[in-house]
Amino acid sequence: MRRLVRAILSVLLLGSAAPAADDYKLGPDSQPRPGVPKGTVTKHTWKDSKVFPGTVRDYWVYVPAQYKPDGPPACLMVFQDGSAFLNPNGLRCVPVVFDNLIHKGEMPVTVAVLINPGVFPDADPKSKGRSNRSFEYDTLSDQYVRFLETEILPPVGKAVKLRTDPAGRAICGGSSGGICAFTAAWERPDLFGKVLSHVGSFTNIRYGDQYPGMIRKTERKPIRVFLQAGCNDLDNPHGSWPLGNLQLAAALKFAGYDYKLVYGDGGHTAKHGGAILPDSLRWLWRDTPPASASK
Repeated sequence: MRRLVRAILSVLLLGSAAPAADDYKLGPDSQPRPGVPKGTVTKHTWKDSKVFPGTVRDYWVYVPAQYKPDGPPACLMVFQDGSAFLNPNGLRCVPVVFDNLIHKGEMPVTVAVLINPGVFPDADPKSKGRSNRSFEYDTLSDQYVRFLETEILPPVGKAVKLRTDPAGRAICGGSSGGICAFTAAWERPDLFGKVLSHVGSFTNIRYGDQYPGMIRKTERKPIRVFLQAGCNDLDNPHGSWPLGNLQLAAALKFAGYDYKLVYGDGGHTAKHGGAILPDSLRWLWRDTPPASASK
């Protein structure tokens, strides 16, 4: 708790005057390594949403090399802003990190579903259309997790066997995708038991700043939460991103959650989250029971 207090004081006293080092580097587990089997990535498009009518979105499915159709079902991890987690030369290349950690036995055999936010297409073929991202990600409701449950995950589950127990399911995102990940597990802890948030938008975009109070006054839910935040994150009319994450962490501690906060000096970028992604996944998936022992 003393660390949280010091971190909060640093936000209040230093604010935007704090120098932004933000010099985080990717480690070896974020780089392709010789001899490590590579999983496959397939691209799909979803055009027939009933939960978010009129939207179109791309999504990708990563299946690790170790997955066997005649073996036990694989764990599942969903990523918002999916294309941002796919670039092999980017800050958070999920296929590369998954390949390395699964090969070393440091996380279970896990299928990743990486989903872009919905877009309302424009009549002009040159236009990218209107994004539905904030509505989908920042709204505090079960709408997005219903979309996952009823629309995206069923076709994935027909192609690969997925675990259905929350201990075998995680969800991740950055910024608004981070609060979206938390909301999905908060609303449906029976579907997702693990959350990973990078610079999560726990601010008043669409009432996300209410979560700390809700957590404190609600019976603890069976979810594990990893938060990454930085003292040089955004501070604008929606609120303070550093303070929002610190308040969320304090509420999780108060309510007895299994949580971890890694608080650095970064801004609203993927640098810090990407640098610690392998360690975040090790922590999140630690002691995960095997599929045969899950219920």
